[in-house]
Amino acid sequence: YLTYLRDRLTAARDLLSSSGSIFVQIGDQNVHLIRSLLDEVFGTDHHVATITFKTSVGLGATYLDRVCDNILWYARDHEQLKFRSLFTLLERGERGATRYNYVELPDGSERSTTTEERDSDVAFPSGTRFFTDQGLTSRRQGTEAERYAVDFRGGTYRPSVGTWRTTNVGMRRLIIANRLMSTDRQVRFKKYFDDFGAIGLTNFWEDAGGGIQSRSDPKIYVVQTNTRVIERCLLMSTDPGDLVLDPTCGSGTTAQVAERWGRRWIVIDTSRVALALARSRLTGASYPYYYLADSLDGQLKEAEVTRTAPSETPTHGDIRQGFVYERVPHVTLKSIANNAEIDVIWERFQQKLEPLREALNQALKQTWQEWEIPREADEKWPAKTKALHAEWWQLRIARQKEIDASIAAKAEFEYLYDKPYEDKSKVRVAGPFTVESISPHRVLTVGEDDELIDRRVVRDGPGGPSSDGGDEAGFVHMILENLRTAGVQQAHKEDKINFTSLAPWPGRLICAEGRYVEGDPEDGANYREADASRSPQASGTRERAGSTPVERRAGVFIGPEFGTVSRQDLVEAAREAADANFDVLVACAFNYEAHASEFNKLGRIHVLKARMNADLHMADDLKNTGKGNLFVIFGEPDIEVLPAAGDGATAGQIQVKIKGVDVFHPNTGEVRSDGPEGIACWFIDTDYNQESFFVRHAYFLGANDPYKALKTTLKAEIDADAWATLHSDTSRPFDKPTSGRIAVKVINHLGDEVMKVFRVS
Repeated sequence: YLTYLRDRLTAARDLLSSSGSIFVQIGDQNVHLIRSLLDEVFGTDHHVATITFKTSVGLGATYLDRVCDNILWYARDHEQLKFRSLFTLLERGERGATRYNYVELPDGSERSTTTEERDSDVAFPSGTRFFTDQGLTSRRQGTEAERYAVDFRGGTYRPSVGTWRTTNVGMRRLIIANRLMSTDRQVRFKKYFDDFGAIGLTNFWEDAGGGIQSRSDPKIYVVQTNTRVIERCLLMSTDPGDLVLDPTCGSGTTAQVAERWGRRWIVIDTSRVALALARSRLTGASYPYYYLADSLDGQLKEAEVTRTAPSETPTHGDIRQGFVYERVPHVTLKSIANNAEIDVIWERFQQKLEPLREALNQALKQTWQEWEIPREADEKWPAKTKALHAEWWQLRIARQKEIDASIAAKAEFEYLYDKPYEDKSKVRVAGPFTVESISPHRVLTVGEDDELIDRRVVRDGPGGPSSDGGDEAGFVHMILENLRTAGVQQAHKEDKINFTSLAPWPGRLICAEGRYVEGDPEDGANYREADASRSPQASGTRERAGSTPVERRAGVFIGPEFGTVSRQDLVEAAREAADANFDVLVACAFNYEAHASEFNKLGRIHVLKARMNADLHMADDLKNTGKGNLFVIFGEPDIEVLPAAGDGATAGQIQVKIKGVDVFHPNTGEVRSDGPEGIACWFIDTDYNQESFFVRHAYFLGANDPYKALKTTLKAEIDADAWATLHSDTSRPFDKPTSGRIAVKVINHLGDEVMKVFRVS
């Protein structure tokens, strides 16, 4: 096992870019073992951090319950590692923000908070600022010049240990910016709560896990990792547009998180259940739409946030440029000490403040310095003196506000990478993605002469797959056994194909020959070639002639157990069926690619595409009774393209009317159109690009009232006219496609779907 794990970690290391990271989640009992392997593969100096996060409450262990898991974080190259700091916003009085016990009121007065104010939610006037005191010295050994004397409010201070954290010039700026305070014979720095109301993420995530998932993120898989844990790993180490790989995806939480935050992703798993859950989560999820930095809307949002003119740089919608993020100011002692604009503001206000101070001192026969002038005027003062006092404080407060604004403007800020600005007018769904599968790997055996022996499916004659065919042979044998018992179901029960015999066939793609009776033996009917002039779709089919039943031969093509059947696969299988003189080709597969759904006939050979039920994956546990719909054929849409008509239609627009679904019936040889009543919903891609089907129009033809449940859910009355446009067999008008093609997808009440492409001139 250790050798296997070492190989997997080595492969993961080789896949990483120079700035890439790898995160390995592991329990306490194995953390040292896995770390030793990671140290061996990556190197001990490439260990970034060991993150511990809380998972659940204790469950009653013999000694101490394990309530946390660990994540080992390693980097491919420590010097080039991509890292984005994450922050938690603080609330005053909560953990990490309990020391802000001084208050500065809007009138400029300062005091410490009372015990009652600290222990309860006492309301303060708007504009109140809270602050604490920090040391102004560092412990490093410096020169005597760095231990200069500081004159502050009548006292002289020197560092008791070490040196000052700034220069003489910087210290003066701290004084005139009102950023110093004296306590216990020391001068200290005033740090406001809003200087930086956040705390950096540490390697202990107490708030990231928990045994209970939220309603928006329910636990659907036994080993599902909490979304917040993966979010933090991803946001710390990647940018939008980067590629994320999860080789053990489980229920697809990594893909879900990557899709939400604009990362590309590849996820892998060996369990079909896990892949089905992941696909379901992605296709059914909706995501917030974030402002792209490289977009016109993003430039306008950035200008709004920074209070600057919008950028005129051309935009291209490149997600690699990131989002427009919220940010928090990060005022530091250094940024204040280096802010020369404070000197300019100080000098400008001093030209007015100093004469007022001198006049006030002269009127009251005092020698007050600036910090000694009382905040409130004495009632005994003359009115003229009170006016001088009020004017001085008004200018003093205005100076402080302007200095504070300069400090905030010149300060650095930290991006909140987990808080991009959201465009509330838009909702995003998952972008196009593919689900690709490969057959189980084959074990290559080494012979006595060191030759490789591939135990593949070997068809050695009429006997079909040899007994030594391995997993693939077992899969084909299982499908044929179920096909022999269950037959192939179509839209109506009376149109079911029941094979009278089903035997292996030694073809390259066709693996079995099936025989069935065309027509009902009880009514003595026979069929002849249909008249193509009456129905182009009936060309090559057979119509009722009125004699004895005829036995027909069907070639059976079985798709891969973990793959998708392409159009080319069907073409080659149909050619093989024609060469072998079969009457029809029955293709059985779990999935067909989009273009394969358009292919229904090659020459005289009709191609019936039977979708295999996913229950066939459980072959060992499936009871072969023949009563389930294990192989279902669904026809192609029968539509008519019409010139647009009615209100709102413009010249040159078109509409699509769906008449039903055309189904080929091997038991009658006819192509018959079932009406719209057999359709649950249908969709139109009004400009099909031949690669991806985009739902641009959606219509629902369910029986009774298909929106009753939705009305109940929304708890509101729905606009009947608006819903009527969706409960229709005729589309709304739309412009002709620039690609020259539209695609129509139809889904029946059993959940089977089919797509067909139509040319529009």
